Amino acid sequence: MKKKIIKGYKVFDSDWTCGGFKYKVGEEYKMDDDIAVCERGFHFCKKLVDCFEFYAFDPKNKVAEIEALGIVKNREGDIKSVTNYIKIVKELSWLEVCDLVNMGVGNTGKANSGYYNSGNRNSGYYNSGNCNSGDYNSGYCNSGYYNSGYYNSGNYNSGYYNSGNRNSGDYNSGYCNSGNRNSGDYNSGYCNSGNRNSGIFINTNLPIFTFNKKTNLTMCELEKKYKTAMDAIIFGEFPLTKWISKENMTDEEKEKYPYYKTTGGYLRTNTYKQAWAEAWKLYSDAEKKAIQKLPNFDKNIFKDITGIDVESECE
Repeated sequence: MKKKIIKGYKVFDSDWTCGGFKYKVGEEYKMDDDIAVCERGFHFCKKLVDCFEFYAFDPKNKVAEIEALGIVKNREGDIKSVTNYIKIVKELSWLEVCDLVNMGVGNTGKANSGYYNSGNRNSGYYNSGNCNSGDYNSGYCNSGYYNSGYYNSGNYNSGYYNSGNRNSGDYNSGYCNSGNRNSGDYNSGYCNSGNRNSGIFINTNLPIFTFNKKTNLTMCELEKKYKTAMDAIIFGEFPLTKWISKENMTDEEKEKYPYYKTTGGYLRTNTYKQAWAEAWKLYSDAEKKAIQKLPNFDKNIFKDITGIDVESECE
């Protein structure tokens, strides 16, 4: 009885070696029947995309279509197969590889759906980078449209961890903010709540306001004199958005964000006060005390903006 031919794919190093054994296109290779997955035999995958769980997705590697002509063994639930008799049918060009591992048109990278993506696990159109959903994103883990940077949710953002639209800078919630940690719209500077909190024709050497009151310090002087507090505010982690891997997603989240199957997760957006709560947990006691020593510190204004009640922590 003629054995069933099983078609599959195999990836090799750039010199056509795999596991120290060198192969050649068009040749057949055979050994005895004593084979086992991950132990002995000629290994392959039935789906090309599965091969790259074991090999880097690198155009320097050689990729071939193969035929298993003899005994084939698998382990339950395993994507890898092994045979005692293999034929290296033909080499695949990198363009053919991309067509086979991606859904859509013109993708480069691995496991993309949509069109003209580069990188890995993108969903949408014209994305570059990794784990983007939406259209025209560059960077990593962006959700929405025309974002550059990392972990942005919304549209036309540049920078990191922005929620909303047309923000530049980092950790902004709202629209058209420049600077960091602003809530509201059209703010510049740090930790503003409300809208349009920058003036016009401002001399940067003039004293600034903190907690709605004027100080006798310029911004540069404030950053130097209150370095611990300002470093925490400017450079500390502030998770307005957070990447949730598929392993940590709830069933409700999986139903709401079905693209997680491609991207490997989704980008969760926190409110401005939720982000402050997460950031506050990460501050050291010294940083928390330093923030409360900022000029004009007002616990009520601080709570109104951040949602944090500093008195409750002292109880």
